[in-house]
Amino acid sequence: MSLNNLYAISGSALNAQTVRLNSIASNLANMSSAGSSPEAAYRPLRPVFSTVYDQLQGGGQSARVIIDDVFRMPPSDKNRRYEPGSPVADESGYVYYPDVNVIQEMADMLSATRSYQSSMEVMVSARKLQQKLLSLAE
Repeated sequence: MSLNNLYAISGSALNAQTVRLNSIASNLANMSSAGSSPEAAYRPLRPVFSTVYDQLQGGGQSARVIIDDVFRMPPSDKNRRYEPGSPVADESGYVYYPDVNVIQEMADMLSATRSYQSSMEVMVSARKLQQKLLSLAE
């Protein structure tokens, strides 16, 4: 496997974790956004990733991550609250809030951050290895 493949693999992982972190940030930022119906309330984002296997010239394989989609969760009336004084309340006085679990989002954020850091370390190590190889040629 060439060092260029390492950069491509790590780069795809960095891109995937960036999308994941942006989705989490959006979910946390909008968790208090009220709507007059489950459809009008903010619906959390969930990225979907898949693995693509590439054949290498030497007969081996490498894998990279691609982002298939970022979809919105279906509407839910799980967080319906009775707030008749709210300007967005429906005719029954209910306001609908997004189904965002802060603990789950924070755990997912820690996982995404660790994955991002690991991919970045691979790129830094590959760069150091390239620098060592260049210094040997001198």
